[in-house]
Amino acid sequence: MSLTVKKIVLWRKEVDNQVGALAQALEPLTKAGADLQVLMAYRYPGNEAKAMIELHPVVGKKLAAAAEQAGLSASSIPTLLVEGDNIPGLAHKIAQTMADAGLNLTFLVAHVVGKRYAATIGFATEDDAKKATALVKKATAPQKR
Repeated sequence: MSLTVKKIVLWRKEVDNQVGALAQALEPLTKAGADLQVLMAYRYPGNEAKAMIELHPVVGKKLAAAAEQAGLSASSIPTLLVEGDNIPGLAHKIAQTMADAGLNLTFLVAHVVGKRYAATIGFATEDDAKKATALVKKATAPQKR
């Protein structure tokens, strides 16, 4: 199985949980030519009045200015993007590898489209994210015969 693991920066914004909030936040980025790879929008559990929008990538001055215009700012949560060929049980393998190493996940959002796997994983510290990068690569490396 071939996976890539890279550190990314999520840009985020807290919004009132109301109709059109996501579209309004995305409009300046779309006009600036953003090609998003990650987009998460969700209301807070226990607080139905508030929601969070998180996205990636925001690169270059033009997109950064558009993101700031939309009220987004770079997140301080160390985050990894894991992408590659899917195999059944991959999310469990990654989760178990993190657990065995004593690394707590701040969040994990994963999905499969066609035969491709992608996961966005947040950690408490930069050191945890760095350790996780090596661990995921090792745990998912093709097995030598």
